[in-house]
Amino acid sequence: MTMNTAGAEPPAPAAAIFGDRLPIAQAYHDSLATTAAQRGFIGPKEVDRLWSRHILNCAVIGEAFAEGIHVADIGSGAGLPGIPLAIARPDLSITLIEPLLKRSTYLGEVTEELGLDNVTVIRGRAEEQKSLLFDVVTSRAVAPLGKLSTWSLPLVKRGGAMVAMKGSSISEELVRDAKEIAKAGGVDAEILTVGEKVLEQPTTLIRIVRGN
Repeated sequence: MTMNTAGAEPPAPAAAIFGDRLPIAQAYHDSLATTAAQRGFIGPKEVDRLWSRHILNCAVIGEAFAEGIHVADIGSGAGLPGIPLAIARPDLSITLIEPLLKRSTYLGEVTEELGLDNVTVIRGRAEEQKSLLFDVVTSRAVAPLGKLSTWSLPLVKRGGAMVAMKGSSISEELVRDAKEIAKAGGVDAEILTVGEKVLEQPTTLIRIVRGN
């Protein structure tokens, strides 16, 4: 088996997902495997599974987004899911929102290195960005659903949605946090699965519309 270290051959689904932008995805993979790992943003055990566990499952969330919209990725960390999404979907305008200085610095560096002119980086907390509104706010492994909705939905235009990457417990979270979601203005929650045609383990999303 080929190890997914820097410069390693990408797995077959990568070509289907990224098309002619695969070299950009490869460069991002290599940056995560080296610079981001050295700075402690990627755990040592994750370096060999960056493609399968991180890059590809983030890129396929683009299946849930309309063309040409404005998307925010809150708590972006090392750029997941926002950067793979920006590579796979260059028609989207993506804002990465990250509160920690070291991580936001890395995001600025890597997006410039990759030539991602559809990406903007903001250092700050999601709840501080009260003047910004997006068509979709996305996230990955940021917070429990209730708290996540209170951070995400205020940044969503009315009629837009938060679309968060979640695990198998999302149905339970949805029931548990229903009151918080409603208080934040969330309506019409829907659980989606994306990447079924290209990934062995598809990605689970929760989509919640901002109703007011």
